Amino acid sequence: MTSTPATLVPSATVNLVERLRANLATVIQSNNYSINWLLSAFFAGGHVLLEDVPGTGKTTLAKALAASVSSDFKRIQFTPDLLPSDILGVSIFDQREQDFRFRRGPIFTQILLADEINRASPRTQSALLEAMAENQVSIEGHSYTMDDLFFVIATQNPIELQGTYPLPEAQMDRFALSFKLGYVSAEDELKILDAQRSTHPLTTLKPVVNQVDVLNVRRAAQETLISTELKRYIIDLVGATRAHPDVAMGASPRAGIMLMKCCQALALIKGQDFVTPDLIQELAHPVIAHRLAVNGDAQFNGRGADQIVTDIVSNLPVPA
Repeated sequence: MTSTPATLVPSATVNLVERLRANLATVIQSNNYSINWLLSAFFAGGHVLLEDVPGTGKTTLAKALAASVSSDFKRIQFTPDLLPSDILGVSIFDQREQDFRFRRGPIFTQILLADEINRASPRTQSALLEAMAENQVSIEGHSYTMDDLFFVIATQNPIELQGTYPLPEAQMDRFALSFKLGYVSAEDELKILDAQRSTHPLTTLKPVVNQVDVLNVRRAAQETLISTELKRYIIDLVGATRAHPDVAMGASPRAGIMLMKCCQALALIKGQDFVTPDLIQELAHPVIAHRLAVNGDAQFNGRGADQIVTDIVSNLPVPA
């Protein structure tokens, strides 16, 4: 692969993305990689699963994005008694019209926060599947198209197991990225304490971009150049998971598609007009690891999906 200097994308797009990143950074201390990864999925048209212990900022990050974009936002608190109709909507009999009218549920929005998604039953979790994969839902024989901006941010606590239902592989595959926020440094934690002495920064956060801006950035991301060599590199990375001895079920072709699209968006976020190998290596873990089913022997030996992806990235030749 021929190496050429990176050139900047149009300044208007760069300024728009920087405004959004800066707005998020006023609420989320440090964790710049988390903001970049969230925005890469957002601009790639994918969805995100945030998996971390309580109090690390999962819900805050989701709310900060919603507050930074002039869009409709809804939150669903997933609980064991939540029903699919609580998400999708229900038909109600109108006595005046003597007919049933469909009342749309909270899934009909632009940015949706599915909080503690693993607390709901598998039947309720599956209510999101069609919307996330096909951007539509089928209810009582009718299909309803989701908004062009439709974006799901789901959160879950990986430690607490009692009263939870692990997400099935089919639903995990619907998430473009899955990652942890982690703990911030002591210095950043001090900034958090200072910022929240009297009020939460979210209360003063204002929108800095609108729906048209986001759709324009998405189109620009789709036009970000990626060479044939790097497309083959992505295919080789994904294919290596299927042949790995520690993996019972490897990544699907959807993983390769989302890795390519998220890398295109991340290149744009970083001001480049083409994808480079380091972007693919950066996103390989959050795009691929959560899609893998590790076999029993590997789990017994303490090897997880992240370690397997690390091995594959380390051993696979990078296009020159």
